[in-house]
Amino acid sequence: MMTQEELSAWALQNGWQMIGGHLSLTKPRAHKEVIVRLVLKATVANLEVKKLAGNKWEKIAGAPYSAIEPDSEDGPPRGLGFESVPSFTMLMQANKDAQTFAKMK
Repeated sequence: MMTQEELSAWALQNGWQMIGGHLSLTKPRAHKEVIVRLVLKATVANLEVKKLAGNKWEKIAGAPYSAIEPDSEDGPPRGLGFESVPSFTMLMQANKDAQTFAKMK
């Protein structure tokens, strides 16, 4: 089981950033445009992606915190649907790299 605070801490350490009140991942070449976000509510966390057309968000997965478990190898937590985004790990790494290079400037 992961708490909201533990999930937030994991996300912030792995390339996510707080944008518009949600933990977010941005497009690799347009670092201001959010395309994936974690919506953390009181009892559940939802994983959402931005649809290509328009500004609508689509919930692709959601789970109560009691069903979300940390990965044994520091990867994405299990139980929240991260596996439903095939290039999710690459997107997280691109965001993490962009944050690291931004700090170097």
